Amino acid sequence: MKLGLYKKQKLCSPVAIDILFGGGAEFSRLVYPLRAVARRNPGRKSDAPLAFLISIPKKRLHHAVDRVQMRRRVRESFRLNHHSYPLPDGERIDIAFIYVASATTPYSAVDRSVRRILESLQAHYAKDCE
Repeated sequence: MKLGLYKKQKLCSPVAIDILFGGGAEFSRLVYPLRAVARRNPGRKSDAPLAFLISIPKKRLHHAVDRVQMRRRVRESFRLNHHSYPLPDGERIDIAFIYVASATTPYSAVDRSVRRILESLQAHYAKDCE
């Protein structure tokens, strides 16, 4: 199995981002050092079941080097783990990972957080489809 990360999995449409944050989230979970917000988006043109974005606020990490490092850690963890938690067929879900810690954290903590978020996301949407 290829563990790639493709352009169609990146959430970059301003309209989709406004829907995700403006319309009230269906799923929200805090697993330190990340908070996840997710919502169904059946109108998304991309055929990827899961589209994501990563937000590392400047308020939390003041140095750009630290923000880039944490963004890379979250992206790598998502790339390696999103195949392990499949969603129900036909679902198109947008998810945002928001960094809430005020200092950089090791990759192991970020990976554990992403895995727990994806696990609970899968359980949440599997429960809704039953």
